[in-house]
Amino acid sequence: MSTSEARGVVESWRALRTPLLVTGVVVLAAIVVLIATSSQTSGTFSPDSTKADGARALAALLKNHNVDVHGTESLDDATQPGDGKTLLVAPSGSLDSPGWQRIARAEWSHVILIRPSGAALRALAPGVQLSGDSVSSGSRQPGCNLPAAVKAGTATVSGPTYIAPGAATSCYGDGIYNTVVRLQLGDRIIDVVGTATSFTNDQLAKDGNAALALNLMGTHKDLTWYLPQFESTGVNTGQDGPPLIPPYVRYIGWALAFAVLITAIWRGRRLGPVVAERLPVIVHAAETTEGRARLYRRSRARDRAAAALRESALGQLHKAHGIPRRADPSAVVATVAARTGRNPAMLYELLYGLPPLTDAALMSLSHELDVLTQEVRHP
Repeated sequence: MSTSEARGVVESWRALRTPLLVTGVVVLAAIVVLIATSSQTSGTFSPDSTKADGARALAALLKNHNVDVHGTESLDDATQPGDGKTLLVAPSGSLDSPGWQRIARAEWSHVILIRPSGAALRALAPGVQLSGDSVSSGSRQPGCNLPAAVKAGTATVSGPTYIAPGAATSCYGDGIYNTVVRLQLGDRIIDVVGTATSFTNDQLAKDGNAALALNLMGTHKDLTWYLPQFESTGVNTGQDGPPLIPPYVRYIGWALAFAVLITAIWRGRRLGPVVAERLPVIVHAAETTEGRARLYRRSRARDRAAAALRESALGQLHKAHGIPRRADPSAVVATVAARTGRNPAMLYELLYGLPPLTDAALMSLSHELDVLTQEVRHP
């Protein structure tokens, strides 16, 4: 018994080792890719993204002007001491108020908020408010004396607008609603920029967008490019809060699903042409009939046995007289009676009557049906 069990374990391992190996390789490859890309940022306005809404062209422009750009998705990197450095907060992800307060306490010399939320404005740019209006994409003059905007000249602006306090400098608007606002808070400079798409790969080369971005973001040689993701000190269950499932969990799930799919395709049953196989035993029709008769006898199924006998006899009668298979019983009886000279009433009872109640009656029915079919075949 132990030898049989051991053999079953070995056979199971031989059947499963290849699928397990394939699944392990796929999952390992997914983990390696995840680790290799963990140091890169992704998403809208990312310094590593080459998509239309990415900002790799802007990051390259800044690096060409000796600005060291550090892309990060970690809140801890955005809350390090920032004296003499610039922090750019991209319009992605979500943070709650405690997270923004931590950034505000980090003492960055220059903070650039790209399309910030109300919580970000309250923590970092007091007095600046979202207007609730937005401007469609178009070219505008600075309309202010901010050196960065004056040097850039006309820029392509779009997106939300802001209402700034009297001490702030407002640009690219109508004097009340503006897309660029600079606020001086002691030694700290806060820039609020609502026109995020102007600095993307798709729009950077238009008008003076590149010059405006360089003048705003190149004030220090060290720039931390922060893309808020899913780190938050509080619990946020609103629509703008972080997702319940981090993205790397979804990546691993998709990798496992892909591995299962590959294994199912590889090990799945394939429908090919029918293969003729030699039967191990030839069973004659007479033996099959005898075996079925014994089953009927054992279960006392005289009704089913009689029905089988009558169906066989009717088949022979239909064939001998050319009677359709769905012919009415009266038509069958009339045809057979005309051929054999038998009483139609007796023929109807023989072919369509009640099932026999005893084995002797069943044997008698079988004999009479055999005689009838013989008469038809040999009149």
